[in-house]
Amino acid sequence: MPYIDVTPELPGIISLLSAYPYIAGPLNAFTQQLLRGESSLTPGERELIAAFVSGRNECKFCMRAHTAVAKNLLPNDQSKSVDKVVNQSDFGTVDKKMQALLDIAASVQKGGKQVTREQIDRARFNGADDRAIHDAVLIAAAFCMFNRYVDGLDTWTPEEPQIYESIGTRLAAQGYVGTNKNQ
Repeated sequence: MPYIDVTPELPGIISLLSAYPYIAGPLNAFTQQLLRGESSLTPGERELIAAFVSGRNECKFCMRAHTAVAKNLLPNDQSKSVDKVVNQSDFGTVDKKMQALLDIAASVQKGGKQVTREQIDRARFNGADDRAIHDAVLIAAAFCMFNRYVDGLDTWTPEEPQIYESIGTRLAAQGYVGTNKNQ
């Protein structure tokens, strides 16, 4: 049961954005820019970072939702690696650039001061430009906030995979702007 009054049949952040629409617009616009705006990373790669950080934060709603989005956006050969990466069981399924960016994201998840010059150098060596490094850090930081927002208010986290498949399909197709009602 959520700690505050929200629409009980809506899961995770969807219930919060529905109950508090004044924050929905800015958060959705920010998320749209972050995950779908201009970047040297593909939307699927950015969703993978979001799902990965959410998994590290043990935010099941965000992890499952963004895993589903990443699977929808990544090419079939890459989408098969999403679960392994999110569950932190096999980073060898993604290229060296993504491995380095996920390593940076893991450090941000622990704390911003955990990122090292060596991690940045390794990301650059493996093909990440400044924009990719910037975006990986910002996605990791933003999802720490989103995860704490969702879990800190004890929102509903459904168990049914089809709910996340539906959310993933919709967000992959429509993005985040205007998604504060009945996602």
